[in-house]
Parts: sequence; C-alpha cells; structure tokens
Amino acid sequence: MSQLVKPHGSDTLKILLLEGSEREQALQAAETLPKITLSSRERGDLIMFGIGGFTPLDGFMGKADWQSVCDNMTLADGVFWPIPITLSTDAATAEGLKEGQDVALVDEAGEIMGVLTLTEKYGIDKAHECQQVFKTTDEEHPGVKMVMAQGEVNLAGPVKVFSQGEFPRKYAGIYMTPTETRAMFEEKGWKTVAAFQTRNPMHRSHEHLAKIAIEICDGVMVHSLLGNLKPGDIPAEVRQEAIGTLIDKYFVKNTVVQSGYPLDMRYAGPREALLHALFRQNYGCSHLIVGRDHAGVGDYYGPFDAHHIFDEIADDALITQPLKIDWTFWCDKCGTMASMRTCPHEAEDRVLVSGTKLRKLLSEGGDVPDNFSRPEVLEVLRRYYEGLQEHEKVKVELKGHSAR
Repeated sequence: MSQLVKPHGSDTLKILLLEGSEREQALQAAETLPKITLSSRERGDLIMFGIGGFTPLDGFMGKADWQSVCDNMTLADGVFWPIPITLSTDAATAEGLKEGQDVALVDEAGEIMGVLTLTEKYGIDKAHECQQVFKTTDEEHPGVKMVMAQGEVNLAGPVKVFSQGEFPRKYAGIYMTPTETRAMFEEKGWKTVAAFQTRNPMHRSHEHLAKIAIEICDGVMVHSLLGNLKPGDIPAEVRQEAIGTLIDKYFVKNTVVQSGYPLDMRYAGPREALLHALFRQNYGCSHLIVGRDHAGVGDYYGPFDAHHIFDEIADDALITQPLKIDWTFWCDKCGTMASMRTCPHEAEDRVLVSGTKLRKLLSEGGDVPDNFSRPEVLEVLRRYYEGLQEHEKVKVELKGHSAR
C-alpha cells in the first residue's frame, strides 16, 4: 500500500499512452485519418495526458468544462481544475470534421503524436479566458498571446497517445513520468515530497527554498519545465547542467532528486501555481514550494498572489499543499540567506536575488556577486552566454562578408 499522496481526482493514474502492438495498430490506422497540427503547448499537454500527469482528464476539454474551469476553477462535474486544457484549429479545418470521427494529432515535424475522438466543436470568448486565467487581456503577456493566436474553434474529446516526443531521449535520466517518480520515492522510503518548480537555473534564493523544504519533508524533487519558454529564458539543457551541479556540490546526498516534465510555460501566475500543485500530486508530491511571483511574468501579478490563491480554493480541492515561503535574499548583516520573517535588517543590507536579474548580469558580461549564485553554477551559465556572444559575433561577421 503506497503511502504517497493519491493522484488528483482518482485512485490511480489515468495513463493514456499506448504501447506495444496496441500502439502499432492504432498508429497504422491513424495514417489515413484527417490531421490536426498541434501547437507546442498542445503537444506538451497531450504528452501529459499520455503519462498520467493530467489525471483524471481523458482528453481535451469540451465547452462545459472550459466554461466551468474559467469561471469556477472546477470541471463541470465539480472536480478541481484551474486552467483550461484545450485543442484548437481554424474554422475551415473544423468545418470538415464530424463529431464521432477520429482525428490524428501531429506535431510541427509531422510525427503522429496521438488520436482524438471528436465529441464536440465549439467557439470560445478568448478575452474571457485570458481575463479569468491570466487576469489580463494585454497581448504583451506571453500566455495571452498564445491564447489569442490559437484557432477559432476548439475540438474536444478523449485521446490516445502514441509518443512522448524527444523528451525521454533528449533528457534521459532527467525526464520522468509520474509512474517513475512515484516508484523512485517509494524506493527511497519518502512519504512526504516537496516539488520545487523551476524554469530557471537555481540561484542562492532557490537553493534556500529547497533547503527549507528538506527540513520539513523527506525529500525535494527539483522539477524543471522542459518545454518551451519565452525568448531570453535559458534553455532546458543548460538549466539541467546548472541544477545538477548545484545538487552535487551543495545538497546532502539522497535529499534531492532532479527531474523534468514536458509542458510549456503558460505564465499564468496564481492559477498556474494551482496547476503546478495539481499535477505534482499526480507525480507523488505532497507539497509544492511556492515562493515569490510563482509562474509570473513582468508586473502582471503581485509577488504573493500565488500564496493567496491557495486560500481561495476549497479545503478538499487538492491533497498536495503549498509551502508558502516569504521573499528570500542574502543579508550582509546576517551573513546568510534569510527572509522577511527571519531578518530584522534594513533594505540596504539585503541583496535581492532573481532569475531575471541574474540573466541580465550574465548576458551583459557583468560581475555576479558571490552571494547571488554558487561559483560552479555561474561557470556553467557563463559558458552558455559566452557561446551566445560568439554566435552573435560570427553572425555579424558573416553578414558583413555577404554585404561586400
């Protein structure tokens, strides 16, 4: 009997990934079906259906679920769900499809990733979704931009999944399914596990948050997003090297594991924090570390909106609970990392650490203070930025040659 948290809304993971002869037969049949090309976001969502990360969903949402999720943060049947998981296409393509029909889902490279059995076609008020989910309709917001760019018609229905894409190969040893993480936690004897969500390399503040969680839980899973980010963010393979280096050098062995998942960022701030907790429950985590501006972007959300939203949902909405941690920083007078709750000193004594600030310093070739990030991590990141600068230099030189 597992002592880990149960999957969300279910006693077991809902795994929609086909394998063996069943997969081969379904894949062969799919070759002759009409095809819908998935966006990067939809592709990541489909893979999560496949591996059980989106338990208890069995496919892309219909209109009743879409509306209820936008307005109430629940599916139409009352099960908690904070962000719509939808598939869209253009009106002309949708017109040619009939309800009850199977449709092949392909990625931008043409690989058949799965099949949707179409149950419903519907239009949505995109501005309404954006206002409810992102709290803005400003198209400078990357999540809003994604929703506004999607097709006019949503397609709903259960899915069968054929592929996990490049993730198992490209991130071997890092990318794990919920089945795999649960087995790993069981093997370690962990009952309580805190997930640390990150789309950045870990700086000193992140390290501090993870170590606070280790004091409370049996272990921490540093769970990195491996899908697409906004321009300027650090690529997943560089982040994985930097995070692995930090864990090896600065954490006690067998207190932290490194893993990754296949979604793109939505940058939905508070609502995305709830989604992060929900699917970490499916991965077997009892807690989610929620720090400052979790899943935020720009100035669209207050620094602790993601803390407050957990107080607004029903007590039984999620089993996985937030570890709400205040603003953390280096304090020169304390001589250590601290938070607003533990440090009595003034603002001028504090070095506020953020991923945005670290990226800016590195991209401009500036000096990064020792209390900002560990030297071994900075070495990994500097190599990446030096490579970028060299690439830009070569591009400029080639442009100059071609203009002669």
